[in-house]
Amino acid sequence: MTPYPGTDLTVGIDIGGTSVRACVVDSSGRMLDTLRTATPSTASALEHCLDRLVGELRDRWAVGAVGLAIAGFLTPDRKTVRFAPHLPWIEADVAADMAERIGMPVFAEHDANAAAVAELHFGAAARGHNTLVLAIGTGIGAGLILGGELYRGSFGVAPELGHLTVVPDGRPCGCGKKGCWERYCSGTALVDTAVEILASQRFPRSVLAAESDADPGSLTGRRVAAAAADGDPVALAAYADLARWLGLGLGMIADVFDPDLIVLAGGVGAASGLFLDDAREQYTASVTGAGHRQLARIRGTQLGESAGVIGAAQVAREGLRTSQ
Repeated sequence: MTPYPGTDLTVGIDIGGTSVRACVVDSSGRMLDTLRTATPSTASALEHCLDRLVGELRDRWAVGAVGLAIAGFLTPDRKTVRFAPHLPWIEADVAADMAERIGMPVFAEHDANAAAVAELHFGAAARGHNTLVLAIGTGIGAGLILGGELYRGSFGVAPELGHLTVVPDGRPCGCGKKGCWERYCSGTALVDTAVEILASQRFPRSVLAAESDADPGSLTGRRVAAAAADGDPVALAAYADLARWLGLGLGMIADVFDPDLIVLAGGVGAASGLFLDDAREQYTASVTGAGHRQLARIRGTQLGESAGVIGAAQVAREGLRTSQ
């Protein structure tokens, strides 16, 4: 076990619809050790996976608690996962069950709230007053900081912005609805849009098109991002569509919450250089009263894809202190 005097170490685990990432994090937000694996499809397999990851990290580090960043609805006390569109838990007492399983305090948080906690303490949200942290990954999560405090709503599920309906009877969503914002503005949506563009055969000289024809399974969000960075026309068109939907959605959110700062986090948010300028233009054009009001600053994350695990570790650290 590695000695690390002078700081209290915790494990942060970001549980997304695609992958699970576990990190040992110190009190300054530094990640000291990282493990990653694919997200299992059943509750028992997922819990075994978390147990295994924590066990491997505990063998190497003296950690005091575990924080779980979960992509789903949690109860106000954050002990029970009510529903998770991309995860197998329904009405599951995840925090208590995992604490008993691994023999260590476990604290759960909505994944977007965890990202917001990380950006507030260590990243791009440190100087915001009313801040929206939008975590764009497999789907969309949102954390809202009002007056420096997380806003959870009356029943612990606010703000679930990714499932606002933007296209009536549009693309089916894992939440059970159709046309949700995240179905047009996320890593999953990016691939779906690229598939639609490929089907239109508008760009026959696209390298991405040739690759997809040879191996349809090669078309992933990361591959589309890499192709966009290389100037592939299909990938650029897919990102242009994502930017349009992002700007439109942010305009609606600004009309409701009027934040002074918007931080784009998550795996797609970390690649904001590919679409942020276009999204800003769309946002500026779509917000009510454009040209006659102050608009929120829109910034990319300072913590990249690590915001979720860093925030989960901070939640565990704060939870441990409060419970002692």
